[in-house]
Amino acid sequence: MLSHPAPRIAACFCDLVDPRMSQGRRHRVLDIVTIAVCAVLSGAESWVEVAAWGRIKQDWLADWLELPHGIPTHDTFGRVFARLDPAQFEAGFLRWVQAVAQTAEPEVIALDGKTVRRSGDRRTGQGPLHLGSAWARARRLVLAQEAVDAKANEITTLPDLLARLDLTGQTVTIDAMGCQREIARQIVAGDGDYVLALKANQPELLEEVVDSFPMATTMDDTSRTVEKHHGRLEWRVCETIDDPDVIAWLDPDQTWAGLRTIARVTATRQVTGQDPTTAVRYYLSSLPGDAQPIAVAVRSHWGIENGLHWVLDLAFREDESRARRGHSAQNLAVLRKLALTLIQQDRTRKVGVKASRMTAAWDTGYLLHLLGAS
Repeated sequence: MLSHPAPRIAACFCDLVDPRMSQGRRHRVLDIVTIAVCAVLSGAESWVEVAAWGRIKQDWLADWLELPHGIPTHDTFGRVFARLDPAQFEAGFLRWVQAVAQTAEPEVIALDGKTVRRSGDRRTGQGPLHLGSAWARARRLVLAQEAVDAKANEITTLPDLLARLDLTGQTVTIDAMGCQREIARQIVAGDGDYVLALKANQPELLEEVVDSFPMATTMDDTSRTVEKHHGRLEWRVCETIDDPDVIAWLDPDQTWAGLRTIARVTATRQVTGQDPTTAVRYYLSSLPGDAQPIAVAVRSHWGIENGLHWVLDLAFREDESRARRGHSAQNLAVLRKLALTLIQQDRTRKVGVKASRMTAAWDTGYLLHLLGAS
């Protein structure tokens, strides 16, 4: 374990360009980043709280940071992170993730988006920040993040997210918005596989896929699972068809790269005291017709909601963040994801994410453990 995190932070953010003019600059940009990383790991959720944490921990920080002018003010943190190039800052985050993550094995990578709801400003017409993320479920870490342009939509970010990933041997899951021929082609070109949700944005294909299942005398494969937790019982049945004649009928011109299987997932949920509800969803996949891996991929896709988005809201209060100026909201989102990644990579952890942040605030030894985890 590192005695302090300065070398790692310097290595990860080595190409970070200080956006400020050199004249009148009182604090090193790497010191500002270092304090912010430590503070967010310790529970800070705004630049005011980051600066307050820094002042409380100034004597400890001074043991390994020069701090010639003490701790920056919250205005300084806000100004610097509002102007830092988010692409450069995220590149440093990804270097850190690669350093602490376990060796990549074939797994499910879920691509999905999330809006930081209070990051918009109606007075200026600024919409809330929307971020697309690539989430490796098995390793519980963010592999990439991309902001959605205010005048575009989530579809435009998917090719950029995919381009930054090593897709070899991986299975990519995307909701219906990403069920596009070009997306499928890009995944297959990267030596990956896909399981794409099919909905009304492909109306003709959806109708044909829906009709394929009643016409089939038997399914090529079926997987059934039952889960019970917190007063809720769920049954899921995944049925697949990989008959080449059916696939050729659905896609006669082979416009869907690598398409091998269509799947129908029927999910029935029974909550204590309520009537059961059933939802049926359809998918396109480049995987073989074995239902079990496809069922796992479909179920794993929702891990990005439970393992990332929900945790960011519950433990980091992301939806309540009012950072709005410049790139502040996007860079603060990177800090939250870095903190979450470091916490979730800690194999000694026996408490939740929120309690881990509190422990890091109380115990600098544990904070250093998180920062030096490998």
